[in-house]
Amino acid sequence: MPSFSGVRSINMDRPFLSLIIPAYNEAKRIKSTFETVSAFLETLGRDCEIIAVNDGSTDDTHRVMVECASEATAVRIINYETNRGKGYAVRQGVFASRGEYIAFTDADLSAPIDQLAKLFAVIEKGYDVAIGSRAVKGAEIPVRQPLYRELGGKALNLLIQLLAVPGVRDTQCGLKLFRGDVARAIFEKCFIDGWAFDVEVLFLARRYGYRIAEVPVRWSHAESSSMRPFRAGLQVLGSIIRMRMHRYEAVMVESGLV
Repeated sequence: MPSFSGVRSINMDRPFLSLIIPAYNEAKRIKSTFETVSAFLETLGRDCEIIAVNDGSTDDTHRVMVECASEATAVRIINYETNRGKGYAVRQGVFASRGEYIAFTDADLSAPIDQLAKLFAVIEKGYDVAIGSRAVKGAEIPVRQPLYRELGGKALNLLIQLLAVPGVRDTQCGLKLFRGDVARAIFEKCFIDGWAFDVEVLFLARRYGYRIAEVPVRWSHAESSSMRPFRAGLQVLGSIIRMRMHRYEAVMVESGLV
């Protein structure tokens, strides 16, 4: 069984990567997730930190996280008792991060963590944000969602493109990578706590002039312990309306004030 020794860092003031894992009622698989992620980060040969966020779980998620963190100094736990939503959880992870780069992934690893290498490849070409995608050429889906979910997701994305981020074909894939300063600048302006937070992040990234790459990844459907597709879809649409009505402050980017 893999250990967590691969993510022990010698420079925690400025690690290469901060990897955020939000979790709600993931006690059954969070240890396996930590083991898989740790093994991958070891291959990077760089100082990394894992920031695991327990989003008010009602099962043993927090206890298991603490047990895992005890095996590695570079695993940090954020815990709070009330479920606030995935967007809130990821935002807390970003605020706590110290990495040169910031990524987040779903606890179920639907997009395997080794796909992060593809995102790094495009960041190295000059992009500010790289997002995993199931909808662009080259994506692999060994295990597909039930047909009703897949069709519902495609319909929802058409609305998302129409209302918020034209041209981005998959906003909801759970694997995303940012330059650290870019992530912190964007998330500082975010307020959406639920499933639509990905849309808000990409909406703001585009609005502020950051360069986004949509990268084909391998992705397999995994039953979520918290995701309810119809309810989540309605929440996303409601959040987009709130987002479009919100007055966001400007941010400074390299080219000037946007």
